[in-house]
Amino acid sequence: MTVVSRAMANDHGRCDALFADAEAAAEAAQWPLCQILTRNFCDAVLRHFSIEEDVIFPAFEARTGMRAGPTQVMRSEHAQMRELFDALSAASQTEDADAFADAAETLLLLMQQHNMKEENILYPMCDQAIGDDPAVAVAVDAVAAGEGA
Repeated sequence: MTVVSRAMANDHGRCDALFADAEAAAEAAQWPLCQILTRNFCDAVLRHFSIEEDVIFPAFEARTGMRAGPTQVMRSEHAQMRELFDALSAASQTEDADAFADAAETLLLLMQQHNMKEENILYPMCDQAIGDDPAVAVAVDAVAAGEGA
């Protein structure tokens, strides 16, 4: 793995751990904790999306000319996940265990598939195309330091 791949895949792992913590709190009916953990998870993933959508994807598209390819698919999946974040947050606020579990199950499947595509296809392409871009390096360094966008 090189610059983009390593930092962004590590951030996937960090976000996954936050998601697991929120799920565990929901399963234990610890709703105040679940609300905080859900917010922390959503905030972390939204920062991750922001770095991709505002820095990495535009740099990749500018360098390769590919605007209707993998980055378009990733943005579409980000939009789907944002809707599920809203459902997850609402379920934690209303302390609805069934709604939380339903949203979490759908989100988990989408995230797993999404992350695999990024880690195995898009990020390696980004490493090749934009691994030397200073703006990308700054954003990726922020992710590696846990700072986000």
